[in-house]
Amino acid sequence: MWFRQASQTEAHKVGYARLPSAQVGRPPKTARILNYVSRFLASMLIGSVIWLAKTCLMKLIASTFHRNTFFDRICESVFHQYVLQMLSSPLLMEHVGQESSGLARKDKEINSEWEAKAAAFAIFKNVARPGYKYIEEVDLLRFFNEEEMELVLPMFEGAYETGKIKKSAMRNWVVKAYLERKSLAHSLNDTKTIVMQLHNLISVIVVIIIIIITLLLMGIVTTKILLVISFQLLVVVFIFGNACKNVFEALIFVFIMHPFDVGDRCVIDGIQVVVEEMNILTTVFLMNDNEKTYYPNSVLSTKAISNFYRSPDMYETIDFAIDVSTSVESIGALKSRIKRYLESKPTYWHPIHTVNLKDILDVNKINMALCVQHTMSFQNIREKNIRRSELVMELKKMFEEMSIQYHLLPQKVELSYVDGSTR
Repeated sequence: MWFRQASQTEAHKVGYARLPSAQVGRPPKTARILNYVSRFLASMLIGSVIWLAKTCLMKLIASTFHRNTFFDRICESVFHQYVLQMLSSPLLMEHVGQESSGLARKDKEINSEWEAKAAAFAIFKNVARPGYKYIEEVDLLRFFNEEEMELVLPMFEGAYETGKIKKSAMRNWVVKAYLERKSLAHSLNDTKTIVMQLHNLISVIVVIIIIIITLLLMGIVTTKILLVISFQLLVVVFIFGNACKNVFEALIFVFIMHPFDVGDRCVIDGIQVVVEEMNILTTVFLMNDNEKTYYPNSVLSTKAISNFYRSPDMYETIDFAIDVSTSVESIGALKSRIKRYLESKPTYWHPIHTVNLKDILDVNKINMALCVQHTMSFQNIREKNIRRSELVMELKKMFEEMSIQYHLLPQKVELSYVDGSTR
């Protein structure tokens, strides 16, 4: 009994030990095919892991890039959209049975400045009480609570000081919100295109790597053949090395430096331009006369770029000259008038300013400079010029009312008579 049990155990061990040799006994052709299949499956597994890592990396790059670049702008755009929806909603009107003139009667997307102005008129009619030419805080409280009012009211021009919103202020705000949303949409679309171009480029590189790994594992390409191919690639790199360098610099410029987005107003080589379109290799700019200019990103990476959109509230300097005979009291009164004017326009100017007496020239004029700070950057160049023009016009009125003038020095003129004629 013991001998039989031991024999069965030994037979089991022998059978288990000979199990791998079953493959050895197969025909060489079958074993070779199985070997190729195993290597192919292993290469596919490695390729799948590499492709998965590439996909996860691209998703991470895209999400990080969008979050760091557009998060604040998206939040601001969403808040503007919320304000528009609330102001156009008929549900909070005092008279529920009254027909609404707002935009919420039929959801409609604003696609042009003209539609934005029409929407502003409809919103004003929906919010303002019948017969009123202004929207007051009482009207807004039907749509927002006290905390939201503190955020909504300063968005409208002149509303923070007076507590009233004019039709023009409502129109300007709706148009501004539409333009900012349009610019954000273009920026997101161009960024999506850039990310897709980068994704395609990385995909080509990964496919080449997977093919090389597969050929090596399958034994089709040996290290000697790979070495020969490498020498050929060196020749190709020598020929196209400059192009590869430009592509690499462009990628660094777009994804790491990223000094601007679509719609930003910038200064490059002393010229103001607006970013129209961004690609991996080139960026399209609009000049002041709407002329399109194409810049290689590899060239832009070497230039100093000023970005108005990303700048904080910017300063403005206005130079002027007055007569040296102007009294100190008149200069002091002029400073007081300028201070009162700036404080009366808190939505245009910060109260902190300086009036500098720079120098006295030719003992007949005093060069002065007024330095003020806007409540915005110079992204909206039209609004900036309007504010500056109003300030210069106000200075002119002050000079006229205070009789502050400037006179040229008297010029000496000599007359001589030669042969009865005057020279």
